[in-house]
Amino acid sequence: MQLDPGPVAGLYVCGITPYDATHLGHAATYVTFDILGRALRDAGHEVRYVQNVTDVDDPLLARAVRDGIDWTQLADRETALFREDMTALSVVPPDVYLGVTESIDAIVEAVVRLEGDGTAYRVDAPDAAGADVYLDISRCPGFGSVSGLGRAEMLGLFAERGGDPERAGKRNALDPLLWRAEREGEPAWDGGVLGWGRPGWHIECTVIALTHLGMPFTVQGGGTDLAFPHHEMSAGQGCALSGEQTYASAYVHQAMVGLDGEKMSKSKGNLVLVSQLRADGVDPMAIRLALLAHHYRTDWEWTPADLTRAQARLARWRAAVSTNGGPATDALVRLLRERVADDLDTPGALAAIDDWVAESLRGGGSDLAAPGIAARAVDRLLGIRL
Repeated sequence: MQLDPGPVAGLYVCGITPYDATHLGHAATYVTFDILGRALRDAGHEVRYVQNVTDVDDPLLARAVRDGIDWTQLADRETALFREDMTALSVVPPDVYLGVTESIDAIVEAVVRLEGDGTAYRVDAPDAAGADVYLDISRCPGFGSVSGLGRAEMLGLFAERGGDPERAGKRNALDPLLWRAEREGEPAWDGGVLGWGRPGWHIECTVIALTHLGMPFTVQGGGTDLAFPHHEMSAGQGCALSGEQTYASAYVHQAMVGLDGEKMSKSKGNLVLVSQLRADGVDPMAIRLALLAHHYRTDWEWTPADLTRAQARLARWRAAVSTNGGPATDALVRLLRERVADDLDTPGALAAIDDWVAESLRGGGSDLAAPGIAARAVDRLLGIRL
């Protein structure tokens, strides 16, 4: 990852769809981008961090029906739990945190503009009072450059990840939905000339990013499963709306966390929940340490041993900063900054702290300020409270 953010680094990280509790795959993503924000701030940049919450979408509505709960109550409950989990994990909150339901007017305005210049078009919806509105990706130069995928792979992922390539009436099977006309039993908002309905998935992030960061911003972030279609579509829409050719200067994707041989995901139900670990008495700092032990670009599978190792490591670190004096910290702080600056090499940063801790626990060094300096550096750069 090579960044040249200038004085202000703009970070947009895609948020959750709040129909279930935060699992470790989510946590890995938001901890990774928290590390990025900490590294940028430590390097002297101002950070403007924007995140959405998809608080109306098909999976959320389906879960609400399944559980017999109002969809707004479900969204509010799970969003609150997510934010509690992030606070416990020492994730610095976004500067802007907005739901789709708080952004309807801006989304409608954007879709109307896209339709007005011919970048969007309508498709009849026999089961609705109005028409659905789609983005014409042929009007988006550079489409495909974010993911680098071929059409066949795009089509497969589009169908798997919320798209509708078989929808009759579309100009291109990959065209994404911008505005879904109201269907019976679904929430809807007044879209003016669009009619009553609700936003498609990708347009929410485009509009929130453009409104609160502008283009181009520094980093578009999320899990690897968002590179296509979500980040590809978001970029195409952003370029069409702004007239700029670059949506984000860099795309940074967190690798997947697995469990029992499969990607950890809500749809599969193979989850390790942050809230459950906390309820079981696990120190959130141990959870964070377990996540930081893996490089963000590398897929990995969670096992109980990850937590056991992290708890032991946390105990050693806390013992080392509780002594009366310790080894000098200049080299440690320099190494921490170097490792984090090198593509967020958190495993390397943890190893540097381990070395300092081992020397301290052997009785090496007599710098009375060292334990406090080490603890503050670990907190500032890695978000681990000792």
